[in-house]
Amino acid sequence: MFHSPANSRPVAPAGDRNSAQADQYTKGSLHRHQLHPNPFSQFNTWFTHAQSSAVHQPETVCFSTASLPSGSVSSRYVYLKELDERGFVIYSNWATSRKAEDVRSNPRASLAFWWHEVERQVRVEGKVERLTEGESQAYYDLRARGSRVGAWASEQSKVLREEEGERKVLEERVKDVERRFEGKEDIPVPDFWGGLRVLPEMVEFWQGRESRLHDRFRYVRDGGSESGWIIERLSP
Repeated sequence: MFHSPANSRPVAPAGDRNSAQADQYTKGSLHRHQLHPNPFSQFNTWFTHAQSSAVHQPETVCFSTASLPSGSVSSRYVYLKELDERGFVIYSNWATSRKAEDVRSNPRASLAFWWHEVERQVRVEGKVERLTEGESQAYYDLRARGSRVGAWASEQSKVLREEEGERKVLEERVKDVERRFEGKEDIPVPDFWGGLRVLPEMVEFWQGRESRLHDRFRYVRDGGSESGWIIERLSP
């Protein structure tokens, strides 16, 4: 039997100091007949519902990667920017960031969306691929100028050393890039920056239910089926 150390402190759900019990999920249910044959259509339905239900920034997603051979896992929150017939697309630095290091050794990733207001989550697992320069440029051109400049200036995840001025180093790089592209509205996308597509092999849709008896359905790729996917209900 597990015994908590004398100095351990249980985490009170939702910040409630008076209860050790987690909130009950009561806002919905999920049944097989409600599901689309493919997960892209199902995701679009849920995402649209999240938007109309005032979910705060439903495009926010936890993007997780793992390096090989260590197997060390890292996660961070990013924005889902596109969903096409192939997969889920995010944009970032692919030269110096930790996620870039991970996918170079292990080109796989997972995504996890949590939409508290509707008590739903979606998980995605699969291989990854870089978008073409043209595809990345098309999105890059839509960004605010400051964000485009920042993509050039920031060596993402590299240490800004205290003895070198920390943030001042970054701010000087931004000024250098501003001077480089002064008077130019068309800024080329850096070759180290761009889109990454997660090609799903598995997508799970999770609807919270009472007593932790959640509804969970998993789509798994299956070339032998008409839709290209099989759907399985999972135990909560």
